[in-house]
Amino acid sequence: MRMDPTSGVSAAQWLSQAEEEEIREVIRGYGEERFAKQIAAAIVAARLREPLRGTRQLADLVGQAVRTREPGQDPATRTFQAVRIHVNRELEELSLALPQARDALAPGGRLVVISFHSLEDRIVKRFMQGQARPQLPRDLPLRASEMPQPSLRIMGRPAKASPEEIRSNPRARSAILRVAERTAAPYVPNIRIEPDARWRN
Repeated sequence: MRMDPTSGVSAAQWLSQAEEEEIREVIRGYGEERFAKQIAAAIVAARLREPLRGTRQLADLVGQAVRTREPGQDPATRTFQAVRIHVNRELEELSLALPQARDALAPGGRLVVISFHSLEDRIVKRFMQGQARPQLPRDLPLRASEMPQPSLRIMGRPAKASPEEIRSNPRARSAILRVAERTAAPYVPNIRIEPDARWRN
């Protein structure tokens, strides 16, 4: 599940070493899985019998622990998403990449981001909205002409796949596209986005 198989801890290694509480919190937080407690307990019980080595083995465990299934979705989808996000540090990487992408744009250039789940989209949304608001110094009276200009301008509303596209490409069903345009204003840091606050909002 790693983006770079030569670096970091593999999903199998992490699942074989992590405490049950950590597994539960990762699956609940990154996968937004309501059966996280049952899945984590099943994983810990199974690894006492034999090591977890394959994705099919994990999918079967999750399928037995999840009592209800969403139509058209494998019961292990949320768990696989959570483990993948965790071992790749995907939300942290996204939080670092967004300011770098903005800085690479010339005035008038556009930052276009497609998110495939709500945790990613929340980070993108907050970043774009934060950069599209004037960053005001505290307790400092300013005239309108002295107001700092935002570094981004949000372009239109978020776009989602049409029913026709989803029929031809089911993976597009969760995709959200957001666009922001770089202004000529210099960059002023906005509030820092903490990806670890992922399931508190």
